[in-house]
Amino acid sequence: MTVVRMNQNITGPKTSPNIPQIPRGTNDILPQQIPLWIDIEVKARHILATYGYKEIRTPMFEEIGLFKRSLGQTSDVVNKQLLALASGTDKEEGLAPLASLTSFALRPEGTASVVRSYIENSLHKKENLSKLYYLGPMFRGERPQKGRLRQFHQIGVEVIGPDSASPYLDAEVIALNVNMLKSFGLKNFKLVINTLGSLEDKENFSKILRDALRPHLSQLSKESQNRFDRNVFRVLDSKNKADQAVVSHLKLNYDHLSSESRNYFEQMKRALEDLEIPYEQSATLVRGLDYYTHTVYEITSTALGSQDALSAGGRYNNLVEQLGGPAADAVGFALGIERVLLALLALGGSEEENPLGPKAFIVALDQLALNRAFQILHALRGEGVVCDMNYKLASMKSQMRLADKLQAEYVLILGETEYQKGIVAVKNMKTGEQQEIEATEKNINELANVLLMGKV
Repeated sequence: MTVVRMNQNITGPKTSPNIPQIPRGTNDILPQQIPLWIDIEVKARHILATYGYKEIRTPMFEEIGLFKRSLGQTSDVVNKQLLALASGTDKEEGLAPLASLTSFALRPEGTASVVRSYIENSLHKKENLSKLYYLGPMFRGERPQKGRLRQFHQIGVEVIGPDSASPYLDAEVIALNVNMLKSFGLKNFKLVINTLGSLEDKENFSKILRDALRPHLSQLSKESQNRFDRNVFRVLDSKNKADQAVVSHLKLNYDHLSSESRNYFEQMKRALEDLEIPYEQSATLVRGLDYYTHTVYEITSTALGSQDALSAGGRYNNLVEQLGGPAADAVGFALGIERVLLALLALGGSEEENPLGPKAFIVALDQLALNRAFQILHALRGEGVVCDMNYKLASMKSQMRLADKLQAEYVLILGETEYQKGIVAVKNMKTGEQQEIEATEKNINELANVLLMGKV
């Protein structure tokens, strides 16, 4: 698989301010890049189907309260990165616009919306285990940089249900994530795992962590000092060098875990080993969202530089009930499509890829031929032949040059002689071979078969 260079707009406008500009932190996915995105999506859908997952599509925006309740009031996503919208109730209802404003935000991740849909649509009444996946854009109002955009695209899975609390399901989700990345052509990535234990274990861990960090509080960055009371776990995954130096000297272990949590984690690791999936274990690996419990993991690639995460996920057993739903455990992950493409490029993919050209390109040499070429074009399309033409008269040379640029397999030449005979001259652009084939209304099916079967 080859890869197009990602045109990520992370620095702002580069042309005249009078010309409309793409918003900073977003990028256009151009036609020559689309085949690569489709390739990723097709491979993902195939492997998801083999694992028994079904697609779900949720709105691109939700009430802000959903994200505050699920992601945590102290998370960076909620405090710094939500792209909020303001929308009023229809004025015809007689409400003053300002009095009726309700706050919404573009979705920063997929889990909260999927869980909201699971609860609202009572999916627990339809099946004991809902295995769901989604593909689409997410939005975060953060400082754009390579591999970190304000609009980015994810493929994610969520397994929700009263029967989902199994270490084997955690291992399956991780295996699915690993195998999906391999199917894209990635290799030499690293899987790091950890456990946070139950909610009670997490609370014990937060106390132990604060006690360990308190003597070094002055050495931490200002941001980590603020996180110390609000969300101490975020100190562990800080990218600040001073913070990393402090964390590296902490002697963290798993004393805070209950015996049940220890056994769960050990079973999950054995399941990964049975599947021959290599991993590293790190007691400092945490996720920045409040809903995680038990298993957490991250898959990284050195090909991405500082923003090295390809995908991440874990278990969140309490979120469904926290949002007002039934007792249901859950586990899932999300991977970044832009990150995958950047990693593939860094690993040797070429910078350009053209989409597959048309099967046939029709060259018309005069006005009568142009009229007939237009009819043949649409008749062939009706037979499933991908074809195109120049929609105005031009020289034979320029039209052949255009057919070559489009990478057409065949050129159908139609001039005065061909028009009078009811034929087209079909040229194989690869071999140069040419033959005349009838192109009447009755024979269009045979012409289409010749092109589709590659008989010229």
